[in-house]
Amino acid sequence: MSDALLDREPQTEPEITDALVAAHGLKPDEYQRILALIGRTPTLTELGIFSAMWNEHCSYKSSKKWLRTLPTTGPQVIRGPGENAGVVDIGDGQALVFKMESHNHPSYIEPYQGAATGVGGILRDVFTMGARPIAAMNALSFGSPDHPRTRALVSGVVAGIGGYGNAFGVPTIGGELRFHAAYNGNCLVNAFAAGLAEADSIFYSAASGVGMPVVYLGAKTGRDGVGGATMASAEFDASIEDKRPTVQVGDPFTEKRLMEACLELMATGAVISIQDMGAAGLTCSAVEMGDKGDLGIRLDLERVPVRETHMTAYEMMLSESQERMLMVLRPEKEAEARAVFDKWDLDFAIVGETIPEDRFLVLLDGAAKADLPLKALAGSAPEYDRPWVPSPAPAPLGPLPGIAPAEALSRLMASPNLASRAWVWSQYDHMVMADTVVRPGSDAGIVRIHGTEKAIAFTSDVTPRYCRANPERGGAQAVAEAYRNLCASGARPLATTDNLNFGNPEKPEIMGQFVGCIKGIGAAVAALDMPIVSGNVSLYNETDGSAILPTPTIGAVGLLASLDEVIRMAPAAGDTLVLLGETTGHLGQSILLAELFGREEGDAPPVDLAAERIAGEFVRAAHREGLLTAAHDLGDGGLAVAAAEMALAADIGARLDAAEDEPLGWFFGEDQARYLVVTTAPGPLLIAADKAGLAAQVVGRVGGGAVTLGEEAIPLADLRAAFEGGLPRLMYETPAVES
Repeated sequence: MSDALLDREPQTEPEITDALVAAHGLKPDEYQRILALIGRTPTLTELGIFSAMWNEHCSYKSSKKWLRTLPTTGPQVIRGPGENAGVVDIGDGQALVFKMESHNHPSYIEPYQGAATGVGGILRDVFTMGARPIAAMNALSFGSPDHPRTRALVSGVVAGIGGYGNAFGVPTIGGELRFHAAYNGNCLVNAFAAGLAEADSIFYSAASGVGMPVVYLGAKTGRDGVGGATMASAEFDASIEDKRPTVQVGDPFTEKRLMEACLELMATGAVISIQDMGAAGLTCSAVEMGDKGDLGIRLDLERVPVRETHMTAYEMMLSESQERMLMVLRPEKEAEARAVFDKWDLDFAIVGETIPEDRFLVLLDGAAKADLPLKALAGSAPEYDRPWVPSPAPAPLGPLPGIAPAEALSRLMASPNLASRAWVWSQYDHMVMADTVVRPGSDAGIVRIHGTEKAIAFTSDVTPRYCRANPERGGAQAVAEAYRNLCASGARPLATTDNLNFGNPEKPEIMGQFVGCIKGIGAAVAALDMPIVSGNVSLYNETDGSAILPTPTIGAVGLLASLDEVIRMAPAAGDTLVLLGETTGHLGQSILLAELFGREEGDAPPVDLAAERIAGEFVRAAHREGLLTAAHDLGDGGLAVAAAEMALAADIGARLDAAEDEPLGWFFGEDQARYLVVTTAPGPLLIAADKAGLAAQVVGRVGGGAVTLGEEAIPLADLRAAFEGGLPRLMYETPAVES
């Protein structure tokens, strides 16, 4: 007997009660909608299917209204939102496929596997479209450094990302790491992946053709992850530990084989459409394929390869076991396709077919376990125009504290939110495939396109403090900083993916944060020509009613025509430091106040999108013309932190001139649209900036063995010890707790 035909015991259908409906995350009015659609009480399997398709994680029922307002098109866009990943043209018949999505709830419950399977899921989103992954990133947010669970979460998540990504063999080339008390009960683990494909060989998920075989590919189905998507669409409470069984378990070596098998299969011409099995597993993949192709789907579950006995239809339809795909196959290619998967020692099973009716028919041993209108499952999910209220204007910033700039810089560089991330990225393989040009620790990671002169830059950014104080400014700033990171690396920004992490959208103040951030993001990507081509929404990031900071993470990609366009961050002795952009000394919501004084006060900095574009284009042009040799954008910590990071990157000192007044604002203000650049010819650079309508001034020189702010010097060795020791101190000098 085959694995797909393991013994099953007869199953008794339970009574569908209000409690059972509620346990599936469905509101009473949503259940009434289901009854109206199908004209009867659903079976348990049908209830589970509706729960999977109509939860927040899969249906975007609270966010669709606002997501439609985002700019998603442009001449560089081959495919925007709606597929497994976005696709942009990078010239020469090549395309970049990329996306970011979250695995927050699973990672809090089971840090290693939650993070690992987040990496696996985003990689499948990329190679299911026919692209070979070339780069990965992650954006991580954890609770306060002194919270008893933070250390265990950081350790487990980082190990999970490294364990899966390293074994699979994709370079992790950048990302983010932050700590804040708002994430104490709900960490964020946002995974990004990008892959390279031929522009005319992209594979999509829409099924086509009646009577075409529906094929299950990859690993066997188990019970891991049952109800995962529904779990990720609700707040946490005291029952968190009870949700451990809903976390999936991943196998990167199976994933690697699955990728190679899929790419080989795609080359045979056998694939009509293909979809990875992620959230909601077999249910979501089958429904989405049928819906996009205006077809029905019949599944025969007794043919599904399983690894556990007595699995029910409910379990098979809702399992989120990893490393699985669903494909619609050209029937004449069945033998050829099967041979490919046999070679890679992976399951290949015809589990159904496409049908002309608007019907999702699920059979087990000939008995109908679900018989539903397919379009209704996909297209009739609730869509809410949630009530929202604008975030209140923040109170004005009060009197500034007194602290010497040198002391402030030393303490900031040692703080968990600014210290070196080497402890994290040293656990990731960032050189596998041998195409990494710029490693983690710079404004953007850069990977060359093998066999060409081109390279791709990757970055991710958001400042949640700004988003809470002023959501619209914060959303725009996240895009603007991603734009600056790409420009500071020499790359022409192409497009973005977003991962919108918020609390409970049923609270008008949380929904107001979401709306404000969307408005800011939309304005920024339009002004900077960086359309949103893919993304993910993660809501209900709350525990016991306490929400995370609004965290709309922006992942951005840029193109370099050749490696000659790469701008490094490290200066050389004798070079001149030039500040580009206007400085007012904005300290509202600054990291200086937050980290050193526990004050998150004032407004987020203004964002002038026209100024951002002028400055970014100038930096790239000035480098091409030989007017600058290194660059770094100004973000958290302003001018002083940027200069310190450049000095540490080059292992050489730097001197910054002091301001006549307001030294804290001058050194640590977080005004936007600014870069610190390095030049051997300050005169021509200043003239060129003036012609471009860009403020520019000489602010210091490179050299010596210290970072000097005015008259205060910090030995470079002391600064390095503070900077590089920050995270190890957090991880090894605080008491360990059980995860």
